[in-house]
Amino acid sequence: MFTIDLFLNAIVVGILLGGFYAAVSLGLTIAFGQLDIVNISHPAFVILGSYIAYMCNSLWGLDPILVGVAFAPVFYCVGVGVYRIYFESFEKKDDEALRGLAFFFGVMFIIEVGLIMAYGVDFRSVEAPYIGPNWEIWKIGIPTRMLVPFCVAVAMFAAVYLYLSRTFNGRAIMAVAQDRLALQLMAADPVRIKQLGFGIGIATTSIAGALLIIIIPIEPSIGRLYIGQVFAIAVLAGLGSIPGTMVAALILGLAESFVSTFYGPSWSPAVAFGILLFALAFRPQGLFGR
Repeated sequence: MFTIDLFLNAIVVGILLGGFYAAVSLGLTIAFGQLDIVNISHPAFVILGSYIAYMCNSLWGLDPILVGVAFAPVFYCVGVGVYRIYFESFEKKDDEALRGLAFFFGVMFIIEVGLIMAYGVDFRSVEAPYIGPNWEIWKIGIPTRMLVPFCVAVAMFAAVYLYLSRTFNGRAIMAVAQDRLALQLMAADPVRIKQLGFGIGIATTSIAGALLIIIIPIEPSIGRLYIGQVFAIAVLAGLGSIPGTMVAALILGLAESFVSTFYGPSWSPAVAFGILLFALAFRPQGLFGR
């Protein structure tokens, strides 16, 4: 039954969920939209970040967000290593289409199977002071376990956007897939720039993974559920558009929240694929695409 309180609560939850989706999708926007690398394993790295946050929280009581930030440089180095393997094996030989996609599928399953072997298939969660309490303003419930990740996601999003838009290397990352020759004429090595961009994209998954396990319990295969969301957001945004990623993530979050609230949560997973099909059919260049 429709009520104004239910409607307002759905808006608040949708906005908070959209901010989280933006954090999860940011790295894929960089890899897929700006570097032209279809990193299908991106959600698996997010789950890996979740498990690292869980391990540090359960063993030493560390705050999961601080763990995510602390491990971001480690994930950056892992991303650089993964790109070097991808470049030497596929991109350097102009064979990055189908075989390169299979490579990232392999990376995804290696991460997933490794986590299953280490932790099993039970759901894991973390403990933190902001998990549990809710704020209520004029009958609008604001769960802190979603509010805190939203604020962190926006901060990370703003930091990455400023780096990409205000620095030479950042602008080079945004340009490398469009015109490699022009980039070389500006004394920038396209391979080094793509390596930097891919590393940054993977680094964001460390923080996104910490935010995910704050919001919901996780298990190794749950990353597959987010493949549709992240690609739907990347396509709807307009490939490579950082501001468009935030807008598209908010649209997806609001759509899922309304569907879950008024039609039932079992319908919400279909929203991402519906938006993806709609975008491909009616606006394939995306909201902010050229």
